[in-house]
Amino acid sequence: MGKEKNPRRVAENEAMAKLRMLRTSPQKLNLVAAMIRGKKVEKALIDLTFSNKRIAIDVRKCLQSAIANAENNHNLDVDELVVAEAYVGKNLTLKRGRPRARGRFGRIIKPFSELTIKVRQVEEQA
Repeated sequence: MGKEKNPRRVAENEAMAKLRMLRTSPQKLNLVAAMIRGKKVEKALIDLTFSNKRIAIDVRKCLQSAIANAENNHNLDVDELVVAEAYVGKNLTLKRGRPRARGRFGRIIKPFSELTIKVRQVEEQA
């Protein structure tokens, strides 16, 4: 009678979290995302906690959400999680402006971006 369950978007040993409408440019966000790619989640959380970048706070929240999804929704072991993917995309852009000299108009572009983090459970080698 009911509907069938949606197929999983990620593999059986993965979990994902997505953060949209981040008020920073994708280029700046990608610097922080590159900092955590391929690292174990404990090390990535520590790096984000002590980072000087403002957007690292939001990236840390997204990573914590991905870890919680892995633990609660997919029954994965938190100690064996690795940041498999962290990629950045564009979102909308606010267009603002200021009057400039000689009757011209200076465009100010305020970009938004989005972040997707996938964590994967890997078994440690002996």
